[in-house]
Amino acid sequence: MSSHAGHVAFVTGAGRGIGRAMADAHADAGAAVAYVDHDLNLAREAADAASARGARAVGLMADVADFAALERAVEVARVALGPIDILVSNAGISPKSGADGRRADTFAMDPDEWRRVIDVNLTGTFNCVRLVAPGMVALKRGRIVSTSSVAGRTFCDIVGVHYAASKAGLIGLTKHLAGELGPHGITVNALAPGRIDTPLMRGTASEANEAARLATPLRRLGTPEDVAGTCLFLTSREAAFVTGQVVDVAGGWLMT
Repeated sequence: MSSHAGHVAFVTGAGRGIGRAMADAHADAGAAVAYVDHDLNLAREAADAASARGARAVGLMADVADFAALERAVEVARVALGPIDILVSNAGISPKSGADGRRADTFAMDPDEWRRVIDVNLTGTFNCVRLVAPGMVALKRGRIVSTSSVAGRTFCDIVGVHYAASKAGLIGLTKHLAGELGPHGITVNALAPGRIDTPLMRGTASEANEAARLATPLRRLGTPEDVAGTCLFLTSREAAFVTGQVVDVAGGWLMT
C-alpha cells in the first residue's frame, strides 16, 4: 500500500498507543515519518521497527510544550526526511488522582497540574502548527490532524476538567485553523476517540472502563488501529475536501 508515498508525516506522542498506531499507519502507507515522543527510547524503538519494515523513519525526542525543543525536532525531521506536509498532533496527558485511577475533582486540583495539561494537550498542538504550517503554506498543501476526545464535546466523568477543557480547546483550534489555512490548500481536522485500549486508558479504574464498554453501542473498547485508520483517511487524497471536522471514533459512546 503506498497511498501516502512522497509525503512526510510528523507525529507526536508516537512512542506508544494511539500515536504509534497512527505513525505506523502512515509509514506502512508509504510516507516518511518522524516519530516524536518525550521518551527518546520509545520514539527510536518505534522508528527502528518502521525502518525494518522498509519505511523511512526517524525517532526524535521533544516535549511538545517546549517550543524550542519542538523546533529542534521539526528541523531535524525536515533535514532527515524532507518538507513536512502531514502533521498529526497527538501527544497528550490525562493525570489521575490516587492509586485507583480516579480523576481529581476541580475544587481539589493543583493549579500546576491544570497548567501542565493545558500546556501539553492544547498549547502543544499550537506549537506544532506554528512550526509546521509555514512550510505547508510554502508547499501550498498540507494535512493537519489533532487528537481531541469525546470528552471535549460532552461531560465525561472519567476525566478531569483540565483534560476536558484542553480537548474542547482543540475543537475550537481545529475550526479556526481550517478557516485560516484552507486558502493555502491545507485541511485541518480533529479526531475524538472514545475509550481506546491504551496504556493511558489503563491508568483509569477498571470498573470505569468496563462501564464505558457497556455504554458503548458496539460493546467493546476501541483499539489504537481504529483511530489510526480514520486518521489515515483524513490525511489522504480522498479527504481533500474534508476540513474543519471533528470525527468521533468511539463506537457510539457519548454520542453528540
